[in-house]
Amino acid sequence: MDVLGVPEPIDSPEQLASKAAELRTRGNIGVAYTYNEPLVSYEYVWDCVSLVHAHGMVNVLVTNGTIEEAPWRALLPLIDAANIDLKGFTSAWYRQLGGDLKTVKRSIALAAERCHVEVTTLLVPGENDSAEEIRELAQWLASISPEIPLHLSRFFPRYQMTDRPPTSVEQVYRLAEEAREHLSYVYTGNC
Repeated sequence: MDVLGVPEPIDSPEQLASKAAELRTRGNIGVAYTYNEPLVSYEYVWDCVSLVHAHGMVNVLVTNGTIEEAPWRALLPLIDAANIDLKGFTSAWYRQLGGDLKTVKRSIALAAERCHVEVTTLLVPGENDSAEEIRELAQWLASISPEIPLHLSRFFPRYQMTDRPPTSVEQVYRLAEEAREHLSYVYTGNC
């Protein structure tokens, strides 16, 4: 801490791993890589997860799953858990968002082979909130494992997507029931 009691910034992977290990006495078990997209800084994440893993601590990754197969396979042995955003279940919606559904599906399937995986879908009215789409999404996840938790989150208009209302709470609950026909663990968020 500096003279004002403000924590010093953590810049290097070594500092991060050391701080995580130091905080074990306060119950820390590892590091979660989240906010924005951590895989944009793949090399930094790689260095961090390697060091945290060497300290015997866990690594949790929250990602959009947009990563090529080879680097994903290389990283997965060091990841203990991942929450992967599945933005929807149509290629058209992914194209509109600037992503690729096939890539994200591959990332989810590969992660499920190596670590604990949970999937989160933000339900955007008129885009990815039909019963049919959520049914197909849930069936696909269940084909990997019906034990994969699915989080269905309520959308609120913000930033560059203010042209639609929030997802109704009732719709989130209806879609969760649809998903529960195929998956053992379905949770609702932002309701």
